Amino acid sequence: MRYDDLVIPDSPVCRAALEVATRYHTPSLLNHSIRAYLWAAAYAPGHGIAFDAELLYVSAMLHDIGLAAEFDSHTVPYEEAGGHVAWAFCAGAGWPAERRTRAAEVIIRHMWAEVPVEDDPEGHLLELSTGMDISGRSTEEIPAAVRQEVLERHPRLDIAGEFAACISDQGTRKPDSIAGGFVRAGIVQRIAANPLDR
Repeated sequence: MRYDDLVIPDSPVCRAALEVATRYHTPSLLNHSIRAYLWAAAYAPGHGIAFDAELLYVSAMLHDIGLAAEFDSHTVPYEEAGGHVAWAFCAGAGWPAERRTRAAEVIIRHMWAEVPVEDDPEGHLLELSTGMDISGRSTEEIPAAVRQEVLERHPRLDIAGEFAACISDQGTRKPDSIAGGFVRAGIVQRIAANPLDR
């Protein structure tokens, strides 16, 4: 498998989601969102996982939008805030209510410890791929040639330092959130040890 073999959807809603991510994310978080989709798209074929590419792409572009200052909520965890943004975005894109809800679910579930693939293939893939990109978990599952080209096209920039600061801030302000649990469990140290940054 090579980069050019990856399924990358190019529908109007996907282009709009990329535009929103570009507008509200830092360059590091934007590239992280793009890589999250690409790692998922690279992992799925080798594990027999069929997925809705448009749904996964939109969810990947918006999964961290709750970290942007404009959408940061002081009342709900950032992944829930992101799910609400995605629901509203998808309504504007004309998606039916069920599909809007699916985008919100995929985003919320990306913070779960595990999402069963048989119940939610897109949620499973986004949970897996964001973990790959942030802490380096299971990166060996991505073919080396694909890893190299993804990192060349969408470099990591300062994602390690930036995301560590973001998740620490979320965990401090919302200690009962999943982010708070991640911080207490040592996520900052795992981010620093990510093999993708070697």
